[in-house]
Amino acid sequence: MTESKKRMLQLETGALSKEEVEAVLDSLPVDISFVGKEDRVKYFNKAGKRIFVRTKAVIGRKVQLCHPQKSVHVVNKILESFKTGKKDVAEFWIQMNNRLIHIRYFAVRDKNGKYLGTMEVTQDITDIKKIEGQKRLLDWRI
Repeated sequence: MTESKKRMLQLETGALSKEEVEAVLDSLPVDISFVGKEDRVKYFNKAGKRIFVRTKAVIGRKVQLCHPQKSVHVVNKILESFKTGKKDVAEFWIQMNNRLIHIRYFAVRDKNGKYLGTMEVTQDITDIKKIEGQKRLLDWRI
């Protein structure tokens, strides 16, 4: 195997370098956090304008400690429903600073359905909700 091949993350549908993976995840217009199967924060992307600020100090922390105490029981119910396979998605939306924030939790499973963890995806959908009609690729201008 060549030196450049060793540095690539081989995926089912292609291969990317660590730098490319981080750039792709950080370029997404959403905040992503991943919590492993032991309920500990393992990763978050560095989206340009994060809605909920994260620092590296959260890595390894129990996810329950990242939420207000009054909502921890709901966090636990979501995680349990994902672990048992009863649910795969939980979604919420809140008003924050005159913006509409969509928060979704997804169960992450391997090819055999085994629970690997939970991904949180947060997105400001205020401007998306205003879209009407259509704007085609050929309408794009510099």
